[in-house]
Amino acid sequence: MSGTTRTSADLDPRRRRTLFRAWHRGIREMDLIMGRFADSEIGDLSEEELTEFEALIEVPDRDLFRWLTGEAETPENYDTAVYRRLKAFHKHDAPIHS
Repeated sequence: MSGTTRTSADLDPRRRRTLFRAWHRGIREMDLIMGRFADSEIGDLSEEELTEFEALIEVPDRDLFRWLTGEAETPENYDTAVYRRLKAFHKHDAPIHS
């Protein structure tokens, strides 16, 4: 089960591959973080943004998770606009269920 809620039928092969990889990282928490972002944004990413997202997919789960949660500082070469969009996509300042 991938968890994706998005069809890949309208995506080019590179975006299909990236969507699949975003949902199959290794640990479920990172599948949900990367996969949900990909479901929402993959169709709108420019080629340059897609390259940045693919670079984030290559980062080991533990490192990326620590950056996203603020447990470790994000290295400058990964602190891109796409990384900041990913981080903001999952930020909640209020309870999800109220």
